[in-house]
Amino acid sequence: MEKNMKIIDGTNATLGRLASYAAKESLKGEEIIILNCAKVIITGSKGDILKTFREKREKVGSGQRGPKHSRSSYKIVKRTIQGMLPNYRRGRGGDALKRIKCFDAIPKEFENQKMIKAGKEKTTKFIHVKDISKKNDN
Repeated sequence: MEKNMKIIDGTNATLGRLASYAAKESLKGEEIIILNCAKVIITGSKGDILKTFREKREKVGSGQRGPKHSRSSYKIVKRTIQGMLPNYRRGRGGDALKRIKCFDAIPKEFENQKMIKAGKEKTTKFIHVKDISKKNDN
């Protein structure tokens, strides 16, 4: 394991807090690996969250060029982190985004490594990212 690599377990972690932490650490030069992206939660009313994501997916730019919002759990998490980086297409933000890797489960190479537990049990209203990604918008 590299000295400047952080492995984060996203189980029950709040999406916004996880994303801001990952963005800050990546800008410092750390390699960030986020595991269990499907188990990351978004707090708030389930109906409002689903409505917001449905609207984002339906609203595609002219000529179907974008912006496109993915249905994959790890891509939802990575896109949230991308929004917290400055100018993610080039420069500092682009380099930071390349240092972030997201996975839905735990790959074999990271199974026995030390992880940072990012989340704890929530009692408020929330929805898991996997529930957003699998919902049919029909």
